[in-house]
Amino acid sequence: MRQIASGCLIAACVLLSMSAPRAQAQNKEGVVTAPTAGQPTFRAAVNLVTTDVIVRDGRGQFVADIKGNEFEVLEDGVKQEISSLVLIHGGRAFNMQAPPPPPMQEGIILPASRPQNDAAGRIFLFFVDDLHLTFRDTARTRDIFKRMMKNLLHDGDMFGLVTTGPSSMSIQLTYDRKVLDEAISRITGDGMKPSDILNQAQGPNGPMELRYRAHVAFSTAYELMKNLEKVHNRRKAVIYVSSGYDFNPFEVSRLKQEQERLGSASGDGSDSSASRTNPFGINRNQGSSGAQFADTDLAGELSELTRAANRANATLYTLDPRGLVAGQDLDEEVEPHEWDTYVRKTQNSLRSLAELTGGIAVVNQNDFDKAIKRIDAETSDYYVLGYYSTNPDPLKRNRRIAVKTTRQGANVWSRTSYSLAQPTSDKPAK
Repeated sequence: MRQIASGCLIAACVLLSMSAPRAQAQNKEGVVTAPTAGQPTFRAAVNLVTTDVIVRDGRGQFVADIKGNEFEVLEDGVKQEISSLVLIHGGRAFNMQAPPPPPMQEGIILPASRPQNDAAGRIFLFFVDDLHLTFRDTARTRDIFKRMMKNLLHDGDMFGLVTTGPSSMSIQLTYDRKVLDEAISRITGDGMKPSDILNQAQGPNGPMELRYRAHVAFSTAYELMKNLEKVHNRRKAVIYVSSGYDFNPFEVSRLKQEQERLGSASGDGSDSSASRTNPFGINRNQGSSGAQFADTDLAGELSELTRAANRANATLYTLDPRGLVAGQDLDEEVEPHEWDTYVRKTQNSLRSLAELTGGIAVVNQNDFDKAIKRIDAETSDYYVLGYYSTNPDPLKRNRRIAVKTTRQGANVWSRTSYSLAQPTSDKPAK
């Protein structure tokens, strides 16, 4: 059975402390009991861990009548007790099993939690990375957003929009569709064309402007994931609109053009040792170490962002407005095989973001309506399971989970792992 990653998990580290003989302890039901004299008391401060689950029958139809006792959740092979169960059906929320209050810590008095009055079952966040959308993609991007307004957003859905570049928009979560309609006309791509990449300055990590733009995009997306951690019991779908990432594109053409500029500056027409290295006159051994490890750096950025999305229970649906990509423009001075490699890497980066967070990647295709309808179906019907982790190892950041059901003939799709946040809750410096 194919398992699709689809739910977020928020968990805090376990705090162990030795208490005095007169200290009090709690059992699972929250009842305070007195420990035996001389026996150490271990206290655990944990948060509710939530994960999204999609259950379908053999015909692919969503099963909307699964009860809590028909689910089984395992974390690192250890069975967990389900504390909450919320059904989202047709985009509306039905609280089937309310979560109990978290274990109370000694000396802390918390007010009773207020019930949520917001009945919206879906939250969409449109992330437009216009720093990685060329100007020629602007018209198609706006058209795709108009299609999503018609076929994806329904009455009662909340949505927000954030851009990374000159479109300069940051729309807080709202129900007002007019706000999005006005924002669509302002979306403008400002990505770099191959000729721009070839002509820009080269730094120790490759094209400096290219790396800077990627840093802005990933940092903005990472902060959004941290903010989404504050929203619970909802599946947060992030529509990630971008043309993808490649930290070291057109390497041979870039080095060739750089050498030609250096040769023109020196005014010396004699052959250098580098010209005898390969047909293009490029000595690859002279390349920077940063460029050599560009693919590793990109994989690290993608991994960090997907871990943040999983902690926030956010599913990334990546969308490439380029659609079905053919050859490069005739005025672009790059080799055909370099162009093919560039397209493949950028598309694979979008596939990684989607697959590692339980979403789908809409890349290398022109049927956007079909993809939008699939996103609509996946975000309309699902369960949200919650449990308090009993994992005894607070230092184990990466944890595997498995969700099963006793219902015969039912297939379960759920997230397969999650990671605890860094102790400082900040993204490590790159």
